[in-house]
Amino acid sequence: MTQATAASSEHTQMNTAKADSPASGLAPTAKTATELPKEVLVKWLYDMQLIREFENRTMQAYQQAKIGGFCHIYTGQEAVAVGTIGCTNSDDPVITAYRDHGHALARGMSPESCMAEMFGKTTGCAKGKGGSMHMFDRPNWLFGGHGIVSAQTPMGAGFAFSEKYQLEVMGIGKKKVTLCYMGDGALDQGCFHEAQNLASLWDLPVIYILENNGYSMGTAINRHTANSENLIDRAKGYGIKAAKIDGLDIMNIYNEFKPIVDECRETSRPAFIDLKTYRYQGHSMSDPQKYRTKEEVDTYKDKDSIAKLCSDLMHMGHIDEAGWKSMRKVISDIVRASVEHAENAPIPEAGELYTDVYANPQKNLSPTATYTHGTKNPLM
Repeated sequence: MTQATAASSEHTQMNTAKADSPASGLAPTAKTATELPKEVLVKWLYDMQLIREFENRTMQAYQQAKIGGFCHIYTGQEAVAVGTIGCTNSDDPVITAYRDHGHALARGMSPESCMAEMFGKTTGCAKGKGGSMHMFDRPNWLFGGHGIVSAQTPMGAGFAFSEKYQLEVMGIGKKKVTLCYMGDGALDQGCFHEAQNLASLWDLPVIYILENNGYSMGTAINRHTANSENLIDRAKGYGIKAAKIDGLDIMNIYNEFKPIVDECRETSRPAFIDLKTYRYQGHSMSDPQKYRTKEEVDTYKDKDSIAKLCSDLMHMGHIDEAGWKSMRKVISDIVRASVEHAENAPIPEAGELYTDVYANPQKNLSPTATYTHGTKNPLM
């Protein structure tokens, strides 16, 4: 058994923890995070540390020129993706912007598929064609990874409309809620306001989650967005439920976000969440970060969400120092194996330029070749 195979097996075993809980594939029913089963809480810690370690290795690979294009690191914001996704069913649609590695892993994408995508290899989730900004995992109901600022917000409304239409008009499916993530740089784009208007007008169960790390690309939010301390007022203007939540404490996220998910699902209404968080790295790997001080970053690192959850679980008796050390070792091996896999995976053949481009390929779309559907990714 190779290192990659062994690590993949360990990851799969850990990933079954939620499925082994009473609510298999369903959102937890506990009113508060402290009432959740041990398996769920420990899985949160596992997922957050997996994202952290994965991003550390991603930065190394990028600096070694093994990953090309733009690359946006999620370090510091792990509690947001893991905590909010942890409040949903496994078949609730999720769509996000281009800082998307964390969401992909939190949703269940294999580290091998995620890393291979960034390496531009055929075993990547988009067969190496999307790269860092376009993680996509249909089996796990993750629909991107989108590189245009705020472009995902009307699509989030569209997914909610689709699920609602299937249930109420076609009589199939079930009540679902769509999670649509966005950064503070997307707040002032016109399409987001149009999406909120339609979501409220048509009673669409979409939750817009603002991952408010305070700096957009590199400008403090109070310098680019009016009334930045009262962003929930904007949603209220559309008649949309809104809340401000501390995104650095995953237990708090569950306590405050889970009731909103349940309400949106039951009433088929939208919501807007201003989730306060912080990214430890620059906007992208090429960001010199001259807009903030090292002291400010260190202040937030002192409030690290992974350290907070680990401390909470130790006090609850769910994990001890030996268990935490063992978990980190397992995760380190898994991520190292994902890099090994990505390095050894084949690059796409030239013919892949003409596959998976159009949902309905037609003749004569190109003077040089015929567009077709490509082969399935074996890891997906």
